[in-house]
Amino acid sequence: MIPDPEAISNLPADGGPDYNRLIFEKSPYLLQHARNPVDWYPWGEEAFEKARREHKPVFLSIGYATCHWCHVMERESFEDQDVARILNEFFVAIKVDREERPDVDNVYMTDCQAMTGSGGWPLTILMTADRKPFFAGTYFPKNTSFGRTGLVELLENARKVWEEQRSEVHESADRITEALNSMTTVEPGPLLPASVQESAFLKLKEAFDKRFGGFGSAPKFPIPHQLVFLLRYGHQRKETEAMTMAARTLAAIRRGGIYDHLGFGVHRYSTDREFLLPHFEKMLYDQALLSLAYVEAYQALGEEEFRNTAEEIFSYVLRDMTSPDGGFYSAEDADSEGEEGKFYVWHDKELHDVIGGPHTDAFIRRMNVLPEGNYREEATGQKTGRNILHLNPDTSDVTMDARIRKTLFETRKRREHPLKDDKVLASWNGLMIAALARGGRIFERPEYIDAARKAAGFVLGRMSENGHLLRRFRDGQAALPAYLDDYAFVVWGLIELYEADFDKDLLLRAVELTDTMVRSFWDERGGGFLFSGDRNEQLLAPFKPIYDGALPSGNSVALWNMTRLGRMIAREDYTDKVDKAIRVFSTQVAESPHAFSMFLVGLSHHYGPSREVVVVGKRNADDTRRILNVMNRKYLPNHSVIFKEADTSGTIPIPGAEYLRYYEMKDGKATAYVCENFACRNPATDPADLSSLLDQ
Repeated sequence: MIPDPEAISNLPADGGPDYNRLIFEKSPYLLQHARNPVDWYPWGEEAFEKARREHKPVFLSIGYATCHWCHVMERESFEDQDVARILNEFFVAIKVDREERPDVDNVYMTDCQAMTGSGGWPLTILMTADRKPFFAGTYFPKNTSFGRTGLVELLENARKVWEEQRSEVHESADRITEALNSMTTVEPGPLLPASVQESAFLKLKEAFDKRFGGFGSAPKFPIPHQLVFLLRYGHQRKETEAMTMAARTLAAIRRGGIYDHLGFGVHRYSTDREFLLPHFEKMLYDQALLSLAYVEAYQALGEEEFRNTAEEIFSYVLRDMTSPDGGFYSAEDADSEGEEGKFYVWHDKELHDVIGGPHTDAFIRRMNVLPEGNYREEATGQKTGRNILHLNPDTSDVTMDARIRKTLFETRKRREHPLKDDKVLASWNGLMIAALARGGRIFERPEYIDAARKAAGFVLGRMSENGHLLRRFRDGQAALPAYLDDYAFVVWGLIELYEADFDKDLLLRAVELTDTMVRSFWDERGGGFLFSGDRNEQLLAPFKPIYDGALPSGNSVALWNMTRLGRMIAREDYTDKVDKAIRVFSTQVAESPHAFSMFLVGLSHHYGPSREVVVVGKRNADDTRRILNVMNRKYLPNHSVIFKEADTSGTIPIPGAEYLRYYEMKDGKATAYVCENFACRNPATDPADLSSLLDQ
């Protein structure tokens, strides 16, 4: 058992017989390793000073709390006395939670991908005391098996090389570091043409799996911003195939085993082509980004299945992933009782016993339950007798009998639950705020907006310091200077929340945080935003993220935010920086445009056509609500809405937004001013007239 905070304060700083220095950390991942016999250090000068003083190499292990293979490597190696003896005697061992220190992870993951051609977690790095890597890999079993080098053999070989060829090791580390710096150097190119969006669509079309949805083969990751890009591109260009690709993928995820049909929410990714067998961890950012995609798909296509799925995901997050203070927890583990997926799977007989009654057989057929099981072991392909509940891809009705679902859900609740990683991250909370705010606005669900507002208050209140964001909150303590992602994603959330309830203080905070982000992270020499700002530790190589992977990059979201804010409050300096950043990343984006889907979403808004709508009216009045509902019911990508309170003629409700001075109600009615490409139409007071304007 981990001691309570008061007990920890009285423990010796170098650990004790039953724990190591990680016992003093807040990260659930680091605390998982606090009882290992390995003498772990957290990332910090103490560890590197020890390595310098004792002339030892550093063994760096990076992972996160809900990482399945991190758990496997811990059980096999880090809990093992033989491995611990080697590490403690010949290395300085450092553990890093990649979700707390994404800057460290970014640098050494880039190194691993360059050295090995792949990456993943756990990430294993050997490096010198000056933080320069000379070896990189991912998961290692304890002993060599099935052609995979064992950790014991790796460490013994590394020790021998370190002792006998140390100068060569340092020379190699210097060369790797130089290469790492050259890889992260970005040279500006020409302004991207709008046709790059078509190139991205064609690449995604080429990779689209027409049978099962998604892109490529196994494994399949749900990358929601690709789907949002396709929806927007298809709508703008009247390219129905793009919208169909997005819709089929979202439907496949909803029907597959990657979706939790009892408790709701989406698992991390599918290990197979069919979206059947997932890695079972649930990440907050997946829930946020996918629910946004389902909301957008509902708006674009009007299919109730997409609305229902978004609302189910919101139900899961509000029920299981929300702290009493309103912040959102980070993740739930894949494993329970030492076994991946055990919490979620069912035996055929168990389902018969729990459900009972005449509807059991129909349910079992519908959810593809087999006596021998449909869940195959990933390593062997052998069936296990256990079943993952899922629907066939062509199932027309995805609703489940409410009684059966409740019965199974309550039964499952009595099982041992997976670990919940209860740290609150500013960046991921920003994404969830954005999703709930937009869902609340589109679905007319004020409780979603209330939850988003409470979370925003938590982040802005408990996770900020002197106008700067902090990255992580846990156990009553906020810590770690925020990174680019934190600022960009929180600002995104605030913009969406402003458009949901038009509290101008939210917009002002979005502008303040954007200005802070520019001061702290903007690269004055090369343009674009650096991942680490002036309050963060400066590591081996500067990192300027643009790739939109499982998460959209901080640059992509920041550029979209600045386009939106620049139009809403007439900030030309924001627009100028967006133009510069487009040039900075243009060469990378042009080479593989489909890998930068969130960047292209922002690019589309920046290039236009785009609309800005100013609504003047009395807050919460019926005529104001009718005007706003017209816009909420329509799919309007690349539009922004700003609200001006009635009876404030001649005033500037948002500092700097001088143009708002001249907008006022017409004939005493709520009035919408629709402006497109810097030209405004006649104001509309009638909802039908506004609807016609927006349809043009």
